Amino acid sequence: MATMTAAQRREQEKAAFDAFMETCPMNQLLGIVGKQWSTMVLIELAEGTRRYAEVSRAMPGVSAKMLTQTLRSLERDGFVARTVTPSVPVQVEYTLTLLGERIIPLVRSMLDWANRHVDEIHAARAQYDAS
Repeated sequence: MATMTAAQRREQEKAAFDAFMETCPMNQLLGIVGKQWSTMVLIELAEGTRRYAEVSRAMPGVSAKMLTQTLRSLERDGFVARTVTPSVPVQVEYTLTLLGERIIPLVRSMLDWANRHVDEIHAARAQYDAS
């Protein structure tokens, strides 16, 4: 039996950990809701069905390209449904799916926590950076 070097063991352990992280449900969820605009889009759509322009107006800091990518990603992941009404001009509406509705309490809880504790985070950073 061949002996592994420490570097080979670390590489093997890293590969095993990477494989675990790819399949970890929590890691996958954080990859979705952790994106910059995803939670804001979800919160906006929690208020009801919105046309693209309405979502865009609610988030003036997001570019059209980024908003489109975010909506497509949330649609792909099953959180948002896109409905196209063939008219002139074409109307596109977005709404939460059942899966999207189910994540809203978690997103709101995270938002509430962030609002309550962001000052503590900033203070901790300032203290760390000062030392």
